[in-house]
Amino acid sequence: MKKQRKVLSLLLGMSVFAGAITGCGGSRVYEATSSDTYTEAAYETAEYEYYTVPENTESYEKPDENGFFVTQVQPLSTFAADVDTASYANIRRMIESKYSLSDINADAVRPEEFINYFNYDLNSPEGNDKFGVTTEIAPCPWNDDHKLMFVGVKAQELESDEEIVNNLVFLIDVSGSMFDDDKLPLLQKAFTELVKNLPDEGTVSIVTYAGDDRVVLEGESLANKDTIIKAINDLEAGGSTNGEAGIKKAYQIAEANFVKGGNNRVIIASDGDMNVGISSPDDLEKLIEEKKESGVFLSVLGFGTGNYKDDRMERLADCGNGNYSYIDSMLEAKKVLVEEMNSTLYTVAKDAKFQVEFNPNKVNAYRLIGYENRIMDATDFNDDTKDGGEIGSGHTVIALYEIIEDGAESAVELKYQNNDESEKKDDSQYADEFATVNIRYKEPDADTSELISVVVNDEAVSEEPSENLKFAGMVAEFAMILSDSEHKGNSSFEYIMDTYKTLENKDEYKEEFNQLVRMVSKNS
Repeated sequence: MKKQRKVLSLLLGMSVFAGAITGCGGSRVYEATSSDTYTEAAYETAEYEYYTVPENTESYEKPDENGFFVTQVQPLSTFAADVDTASYANIRRMIESKYSLSDINADAVRPEEFINYFNYDLNSPEGNDKFGVTTEIAPCPWNDDHKLMFVGVKAQELESDEEIVNNLVFLIDVSGSMFDDDKLPLLQKAFTELVKNLPDEGTVSIVTYAGDDRVVLEGESLANKDTIIKAINDLEAGGSTNGEAGIKKAYQIAEANFVKGGNNRVIIASDGDMNVGISSPDDLEKLIEEKKESGVFLSVLGFGTGNYKDDRMERLADCGNGNYSYIDSMLEAKKVLVEEMNSTLYTVAKDAKFQVEFNPNKVNAYRLIGYENRIMDATDFNDDTKDGGEIGSGHTVIALYEIIEDGAESAVELKYQNNDESEKKDDSQYADEFATVNIRYKEPDADTSELISVVVNDEAVSEEPSENLKFAGMVAEFAMILSDSEHKGNSSFEYIMDTYKTLENKDEYKEEFNQLVRMVSKNS
């Protein structure tokens, strides 16, 4: 009984808990039918029912995959910028846990987050420009009749001597579901590393939420790092998960300590399993949309397995002027919170939107790879009331288009529009242009957007792709295989592994990618 009591005490406040009961026909799992809070006395007197815990209650949502659009009918492709990387890290966790190809949930695969996880050699902004833009067109590796168009955008970086005052609120889930080693204990180590590497200027507040919200620290100076780290390490898991109360309290504190011109940000860390208060993705979306009007930005960090609610975490980030990362190890924590701290925490452009206009005389049809949950109406691009995405200091955004050139064998011919080459409109001024890339964004404290336009012409075309496009294409191909995309064509693990050998510029993250491809190939 002592062992059972110890398990129960670690899970105080959970309405569902697991215990190995021996001597009763084998191991069984029970669900308590009493109140949410337990004591040892309650353990001995409460009535229990048999309860089977599902093997996996993780939840994901993903719109239908993007298909091809005929340029003459729909020349504009419009979407919000997305710098999230959670999907790749989450799928990596599955692969390293020996998941086979058939075990991976296709809805968990978001190709743009795979592609944007890695570093690329992109043009930097010049002068006072907010972005540098790199474009390229080369053969498509999985369909010989198609081409790939690469659009890479790199944001302006903060000057090394530019100090931004931080007003950070850590909103930490300490509910019973966060007890596992890959949840609260990993979270504590990750936040400790973040605090150690933050400048002394500014403040940190800590709000926890379980059955209710609790303010652990409010407005603590970053100069007092030992105090902040001790508060983080003293946290314990237990209770149900009242996400609504915690979110409201975190934003309230962030607004009370608001620093004009500073970095005002709430950082949510959770497994997303919110079971008290607002819990549906739609309701969470409404709450976060209201809160972002305060001028406080958002970072979402996901932790854990088994009950992970990716759908809720992603919506929080998308609707709250935020970015979303999944932390499966200390290596990933250091990547997101230390190596890429500036791009994770410091916003240089908000409401960033992309609109690519394709030239029907050059491009018959196109398909945006990924970004399904960031697609916007064409009219939203010039509407400053419509939200885009947040881009951090030095952040890069990569978009890949699979395009069908005019005249290709797979080109679509229209019955009621002119397809006669000899009678097509002769726009000699634009004869060499494939597309125009338009980018709208707002300064972090502005309400009116600015516009950047870059033309993609014949000079961007190459029969031998650069390492940028070659690697991005490999990553996209891997994502399409994992999600069993209807557009994967001739994609194969063998092609990816063989192509990887030809790369000259490799780093530890690309090497890891290659190992993941090998692991899935071996287990499938």
